[in-house]
Amino acid sequence: MPGAVRILGAGAMGRLWAGYLPAGAAAFVQRPHTVPHPIDYQFCDLNGHHRRVTVADARDVTGTPEVLLVMTKAQDTQAAVAAHLPDLPPEVPVVLFQNGMGCQQAIARRWPERPVCAASTTEGAHRPDDQLTVHAGAGHTWVGAMTPTAHQQLSRVIRVLAASTRPVDCEPQILQRLWNKLIINAGINPFTALLDCPNGALPEQDYYRRHIDPLCLELHWLMEAEGLASPGPQQMRAQIETIARATANNSSSMRSDVARKRPTEIDYINGYVWRRGEELGLSLPVNRMLTEQVTALSATC
Repeated sequence: MPGAVRILGAGAMGRLWAGYLPAGAAAFVQRPHTVPHPIDYQFCDLNGHHRRVTVADARDVTGTPEVLLVMTKAQDTQAAVAAHLPDLPPEVPVVLFQNGMGCQQAIARRWPERPVCAASTTEGAHRPDDQLTVHAGAGHTWVGAMTPTAHQQLSRVIRVLAASTRPVDCEPQILQRLWNKLIINAGINPFTALLDCPNGALPEQDYYRRHIDPLCLELHWLMEAEGLASPGPQQMRAQIETIARATANNSSSMRSDVARKRPTEIDYINGYVWRRGEELGLSLPVNRMLTEQVTALSATC
Protein backbone atom coordinates (compact mmCIF):
# COMPACT_ATOMS: atom_id res chain seq x y z
CA MET A 1 0.00 0.00 0.00
CA PRO A 2 1.42 3.44 -0.89
CA GLY A 3 2.55 5.33 2.19
CA ALA A 4 1.96 2.33 4.48
CA VAL A 5 4.88 3.49 6.64
CA ARG A 6 4.67 7.00 8.05
CA ILE A 7 8.01 8.44 9.15
CA LEU A 8 8.07 11.33 11.62
CA GLY A 9 11.49 12.95 11.30
CA ALA A 10 13.29 13.37 7.97
CA GLY A 11 16.84 13.34 9.33
CA ALA A 12 19.54 10.81 8.50
CA MET A 13 17.82 7.80 10.10
CA GLY A 14 14.41 8.65 8.68
CA ARG A 15 15.90 8.95 5.20
CA LEU A 16 17.89 5.76 5.70
CA TRP A 17 14.74 3.71 6.31
CA ALA A 18 12.82 5.48 3.56
CA GLY A 19 15.70 4.67 1.22
CA TYR A 20 15.52 0.93 1.92
CA LEU A 21 11.75 0.45 2.12
CA PRO A 22 10.03 -0.49 -1.16
CA ALA A 23 9.37 2.43 -3.50
CA GLY A 24 6.24 4.28 -2.44
CA ALA A 25 5.94 2.45 0.89
CA ALA A 26 7.08 5.39 3.03
CA ALA A 27 5.72 8.89 3.49
CA PHE A 28 7.18 11.63 5.66
CA VAL A 29 4.99 13.31 8.27
CA GLN A 30 6.03 16.92 7.85
CA ARG A 31 5.36 20.03 9.89
CA PRO A 32 1.77 21.30 9.85
CA HIS A 33 1.01 24.65 8.23
CA THR A 34 3.55 23.97 5.48
CA VAL A 35 2.80 23.33 1.83
CA PRO A 36 2.78 19.55 1.22
CA HIS A 37 5.75 18.49 -0.87
CA PRO A 38 7.75 15.31 -1.49
CA ILE A 39 11.31 15.05 -0.16
CA ASP A 40 13.88 14.23 -2.82
CA TYR A 41 17.49 13.23 -2.05
CA GLN A 42 20.45 11.17 -3.15
CA PHE A 43 20.90 7.93 -1.21
CA CYS A 44 24.28 6.19 -0.97
CA ASP A 45 24.00 2.56 0.13
CA LEU A 46 26.60 0.36 1.83
CA ASN A 47 28.16 -0.54 -1.50
CA GLY A 48 28.68 3.10 -2.43
CA HIS A 49 25.93 3.02 -5.04
CA HIS A 50 23.98 6.26 -5.43
CA ARG A 51 20.33 6.52 -6.39
CA ARG A 52 17.62 9.11 -6.23
CA VAL A 53 14.91 8.65 -3.59
CA THR A 54 11.61 10.53 -3.60
CA VAL A 55 9.36 10.22 -0.54
CA ALA A 56 5.81 11.58 -0.51
CA ASP A 57 4.37 13.97 2.02
CA ALA A 58 1.93 12.01 4.23
CA ARG A 59 -0.75 14.61 3.53
CA ASP A 60 -0.69 13.58 -0.12
CA VAL A 61 -1.24 9.88 0.67
CA THR A 62 -4.61 8.26 1.35
CA GLY A 63 -5.33 5.23 3.47
CA THR A 64 -4.42 4.12 6.98
CA PRO A 65 -0.73 3.57 7.69
CA GLU A 66 0.47 0.27 9.07
CA VAL A 67 3.05 1.83 11.38
CA LEU A 68 4.47 5.20 12.47
CA LEU A 69 8.25 5.36 12.81
CA VAL A 70 9.38 8.25 15.04
CA MET A 71 12.90 9.37 14.10
CA THR A 72 13.00 12.77 15.80
CA LYS A 73 15.66 13.89 18.29
CA ALA A 74 14.91 12.72 21.82
CA GLN A 75 14.19 16.24 23.09
CA ASP A 76 11.65 16.83 20.29
CA THR A 77 9.84 13.51 20.46
CA GLN A 78 7.05 14.11 22.97
CA ALA A 79 5.90 17.31 21.27
CA ALA A 80 6.11 15.74 17.82
CA VAL A 81 4.15 12.65 18.85
CA ALA A 82 1.52 14.74 20.65
CA ALA A 83 1.02 16.86 17.53
CA HIS A 84 0.46 13.91 15.21
CA LEU A 85 -1.07 11.16 17.36
CA PRO A 86 -4.65 12.55 17.13
CA ASP A 87 -4.53 11.91 13.37
CA LEU A 88 -3.43 8.30 13.84
CA PRO A 89 -5.95 5.46 14.36
CA PRO A 90 -5.54 4.02 17.87
CA GLU A 91 -4.48 0.57 16.65
CA VAL A 92 -1.51 1.81 14.58
CA PRO A 93 1.80 0.99 16.30
CA VAL A 94 4.18 3.83 17.14
CA VAL A 95 7.86 2.85 16.99
CA LEU A 96 10.36 5.12 18.79
CA PHE A 97 13.93 5.19 17.41
CA GLN A 98 15.44 7.74 19.79
CA ASN A 99 18.95 7.72 21.24
CA GLY A 100 19.27 7.57 24.99
CA MET A 101 16.56 6.88 27.49
CA GLY A 102 13.62 8.62 29.07
CA CYS A 103 11.40 9.75 26.22
CA GLN A 104 10.34 6.14 25.51
CA GLN A 105 9.07 5.68 29.06
CA ALA A 106 7.46 9.13 29.08
CA ILE A 107 5.48 8.43 25.92
CA ALA A 108 4.43 4.99 27.14
CA ARG A 109 3.16 6.56 30.38
CA ARG A 110 1.32 9.35 28.55
CA TRP A 111 -0.41 7.06 26.03
CA PRO A 112 -0.63 3.68 27.81
CA GLU A 113 -3.57 2.56 25.66
CA ARG A 114 -1.58 2.98 22.44
CA PRO A 115 0.68 0.27 20.94
CA VAL A 116 4.00 2.03 21.68
CA CYS A 117 7.21 0.20 20.78
CA ALA A 118 10.86 1.13 21.18
CA ALA A 119 13.59 0.30 18.69
CA SER A 120 17.31 -0.02 19.22
CA THR A 121 19.43 0.05 16.09
CA THR A 122 23.10 -0.14 15.29
CA GLU A 123 22.58 1.06 11.72
CA GLY A 124 24.71 4.11 10.97
CA ALA A 125 23.73 6.99 8.70
CA HIS A 126 24.73 10.59 8.19
CA ARG A 127 23.94 13.51 5.93
CA PRO A 128 27.03 15.32 4.58
CA ASP A 129 24.59 17.84 3.13
CA ASP A 130 20.84 18.27 2.80
CA GLN A 131 20.71 16.47 -0.53
CA LEU A 132 22.74 13.36 0.39
CA THR A 133 22.12 10.57 2.91
CA VAL A 134 24.86 7.99 3.41
CA HIS A 135 24.39 4.55 4.94
CA ALA A 136 27.67 4.62 6.84
CA GLY A 137 27.55 1.35 8.77
CA ALA A 138 25.68 -1.95 8.53
CA GLY A 139 23.79 -2.83 11.68
CA HIS A 140 20.83 -4.61 13.21
CA THR A 141 17.53 -3.35 14.61
CA TRP A 142 15.57 -4.75 17.55
CA VAL A 143 11.99 -3.77 18.43
CA GLY A 144 10.15 -4.37 21.70
CA ALA A 145 6.90 -3.42 23.40
CA MET A 146 6.65 -0.47 25.78
CA THR A 147 2.88 -0.74 26.44
CA PRO A 148 0.59 -3.78 26.88
CA THR A 149 -1.21 -3.32 23.56
CA ALA A 150 2.10 -3.23 21.68
CA HIS A 151 2.85 -6.92 22.27
CA GLN A 152 0.18 -8.07 19.84
CA GLN A 153 1.43 -5.63 17.19
CA LEU A 154 5.11 -6.64 17.22
CA SER A 155 4.81 -9.19 14.42
CA ARG A 156 3.17 -6.52 12.28
CA VAL A 157 5.95 -4.05 12.98
CA ILE A 158 8.67 -6.60 12.22
CA ARG A 159 6.97 -7.58 8.95
CA VAL A 160 6.73 -3.97 7.79
CA LEU A 161 10.33 -3.09 8.71
CA ALA A 162 11.69 -6.33 7.23
CA ALA A 163 10.45 -5.15 3.82
CA SER A 164 13.47 -2.82 3.92
CA THR A 165 15.73 -5.92 3.67
CA ARG A 166 17.63 -4.63 6.72
CA PRO A 167 17.89 -7.17 9.59
CA VAL A 168 15.11 -6.64 12.16
CA ASP A 169 14.13 -8.79 15.14
CA CYS A 170 11.69 -8.78 18.02
CA GLU A 171 13.32 -8.07 21.41
CA PRO A 172 11.39 -9.19 24.53
CA GLN A 173 13.96 -7.40 26.75
CA ILE A 174 13.97 -4.07 24.95
CA LEU A 175 15.01 -2.05 28.02
CA GLN A 176 18.15 -4.16 28.36
CA ARG A 177 18.87 -3.57 24.67
CA LEU A 178 18.33 0.19 25.06
CA TRP A 179 20.65 0.24 28.05
CA ASN A 180 23.37 -1.56 26.11
CA LYS A 181 23.25 1.23 23.53
CA LEU A 182 23.03 3.91 26.22
CA ILE A 183 26.37 2.70 27.61
CA ILE A 184 28.05 3.36 24.26
CA ASN A 185 26.41 6.75 23.79
CA ALA A 186 27.23 7.84 27.35
CA GLY A 187 30.89 6.88 26.90
CA ILE A 188 31.42 8.43 23.47
CA ASN A 189 29.07 11.31 22.73
CA PRO A 190 29.77 13.78 25.56
CA PHE A 191 33.54 13.32 25.36
CA THR A 192 33.66 13.87 21.61
CA ALA A 193 31.50 16.98 21.99
CA LEU A 194 33.65 18.46 24.78
CA LEU A 195 36.96 17.53 23.14
CA ASP A 196 35.76 18.30 19.60
CA CYS A 197 37.30 15.14 18.20
CA PRO A 198 36.22 12.15 16.10
CA ASN A 199 35.34 8.90 17.83
CA GLY A 200 38.68 7.22 17.16
CA ALA A 201 40.69 9.91 18.94
CA LEU A 202 38.98 9.36 22.31
CA PRO A 203 41.07 6.55 23.81
CA GLU A 204 44.23 8.70 23.71
CA GLN A 205 42.67 11.84 25.21
CA ASP A 206 43.73 12.61 28.80
CA TYR A 207 40.32 14.03 29.76
CA TYR A 208 38.59 10.88 28.53
CA ARG A 209 41.11 8.58 30.26
CA ARG A 210 40.65 10.38 33.59
CA HIS A 211 36.89 9.99 33.61
CA ILE A 212 35.96 6.86 31.66
CA ASP A 213 36.52 4.33 34.47
CA PRO A 214 34.44 6.21 37.07
CA LEU A 215 31.80 6.83 34.38
CA CYS A 216 31.55 3.09 33.69
CA LEU A 217 31.37 2.37 37.41
CA GLU A 218 28.42 4.74 37.73
CA LEU A 219 26.65 3.09 34.79
CA HIS A 220 27.24 -0.30 36.43
CA TRP A 221 25.78 0.89 39.74
CA LEU A 222 22.65 2.23 38.06
CA MET A 223 22.07 -0.86 35.96
CA GLU A 224 22.31 -3.03 39.07
CA ALA A 225 19.87 -0.72 40.89
CA GLU A 226 17.47 -1.05 37.95
CA GLY A 227 17.65 -4.85 38.14
CA LEU A 228 19.33 -5.11 34.74
CA ALA A 229 22.24 -7.30 33.71
CA SER A 230 25.41 -5.22 33.73
CA PRO A 231 28.46 -6.27 31.71
CA GLY A 232 30.62 -4.73 34.46
CA PRO A 233 32.71 -1.53 34.37
CA GLN A 234 35.77 -3.02 32.66
CA GLN A 235 33.71 -4.67 29.94
CA MET A 236 31.77 -1.42 29.43
CA ARG A 237 35.01 0.48 28.79
CA ALA A 238 36.16 -2.23 26.38
CA GLN A 239 32.87 -2.05 24.49
CA ILE A 240 33.00 1.75 24.31
CA GLU A 241 36.56 1.77 22.98
CA THR A 242 35.86 -1.04 20.51
CA ILE A 243 33.02 0.99 19.01
CA ALA A 244 35.07 4.20 19.10
CA ARG A 245 37.86 2.54 17.11
CA ALA A 246 35.44 0.81 14.73
CA THR A 247 33.89 4.21 13.95
CA ALA A 248 37.19 6.07 14.18
CA ASN A 249 36.47 8.68 11.52
CA ASN A 250 32.87 9.29 12.55
CA SER A 251 31.69 12.41 14.31
CA SER A 252 29.15 11.66 17.02
CA SER A 253 25.71 13.19 16.73
CA MET A 254 26.35 15.23 19.88
CA ARG A 255 29.58 16.69 18.51
CA SER A 256 27.77 17.51 15.27
CA ASP A 257 24.91 19.17 17.13
CA VAL A 258 27.33 21.37 19.09
CA ALA A 259 29.19 22.30 15.89
CA ARG A 260 25.92 23.21 14.18
CA LYS A 261 24.68 25.15 17.22
CA ARG A 262 21.74 22.81 17.77
CA PRO A 263 20.37 21.40 21.05
CA THR A 264 21.99 18.10 22.03
CA GLU A 265 20.48 14.91 23.45
CA ILE A 266 22.63 15.07 26.59
CA ASP A 267 19.56 15.14 28.88
CA TYR A 268 18.52 11.74 27.51
CA ILE A 269 21.96 10.16 27.75
CA ASN A 270 24.23 11.15 30.67
CA GLY A 271 21.51 13.44 32.00
CA TYR A 272 19.09 10.54 32.18
CA VAL A 273 21.69 8.46 34.05
CA TRP A 274 22.37 11.23 36.56
CA ARG A 275 18.69 12.04 37.22
CA ARG A 276 17.63 8.41 37.42
CA GLY A 277 20.44 7.81 39.88
CA GLU A 278 19.16 10.61 42.09
CA GLU A 279 15.68 9.06 42.02
CA LEU A 280 17.20 5.80 43.27
CA GLY A 281 19.42 7.45 45.88
CA LEU A 282 22.68 7.09 43.93
CA SER A 283 25.28 9.83 43.56
CA LEU A 284 26.63 9.79 39.98
CA PRO A 285 28.93 12.84 39.80
CA VAL A 286 30.72 12.05 36.53
CA ASN A 287 27.46 11.80 34.59
CA ARG A 288 26.28 15.00 36.26
CA MET A 289 29.52 16.79 35.37
CA LEU A 290 29.38 15.70 31.72
CA THR A 291 25.74 16.74 31.48
CA GLU A 292 26.44 20.18 32.92
CA GLN A 293 29.55 20.74 30.77
CA VAL A 294 27.84 19.76 27.50
CA THR A 295 24.83 21.89 28.45
CA ALA A 296 27.12 24.86 29.16
CA LEU A 297 29.01 24.27 25.91
CA SER A 298 25.77 24.18 23.93
CA ALA A 299 24.62 27.40 25.58
CA THR A 300 27.72 29.24 24.37
CA CYS A 301 27.39 28.10 20.76
